[in-house]
Amino acid sequence: MTPKERAERAAAAMWSDDGASQWAGMEITHVDEGEATLELTVQPHHCNGHAICHGGLTFMLADSAFAFACNSRNQSTVAQHNVISYVAPGKQGDRMIATAREVALNGRNGIYDVTVTNQDGTVIAEFRGMSRTINGRLFDEDDD
Repeated sequence: MTPKERAERAAAAMWSDDGASQWAGMEITHVDEGEATLELTVQPHHCNGHAICHGGLTFMLADSAFAFACNSRNQSTVAQHNVISYVAPGKQGDRMIATAREVALNGRNGIYDVTVTNQDGTVIAEFRGMSRTINGRLFDEDDD
C-alpha cells in the first residue's frame, strides 16, 4: 500500500466515527502522508454575536485537519497541545479551508502547522499542533 493509500484508508476509518466534524459541516478534500485539507462553508449558526465565524469553529476546523494529518500513517495519534492565532474574521458564506502539514516527526512526537484561509486566500488563522502517538491503529493492515 502506498503512503497516500494508507492515509486515505486511515482518513476513511476516522471519518466514519467523527460525528463532531461531520456535524459541523466539514469535508475532507485532501489527505496524504503527513497532510490533510478540510473545508467548510460558514453558516449562520457558526457565527457569534459579532456576526463573524466563532473562533471555536475556526479552531475546530484547524484541529480536525491536524488530526487527519497526524493520523495519516495509520498509527493512533492524539493532540498533546496546540495553539491558534486569529488573523482575520471568517464571515457567513465564506468557504474556510484548513490545510495541515507535518513540520517534524520524531518518535512518538509530531509538530503540525495548519493554515486556515477563506476562498479568496485570505489567512483567517494559523494553528500549531503537537501530536503524540498512542497504542493502536485505525484499520487492520493485515486485511490487504
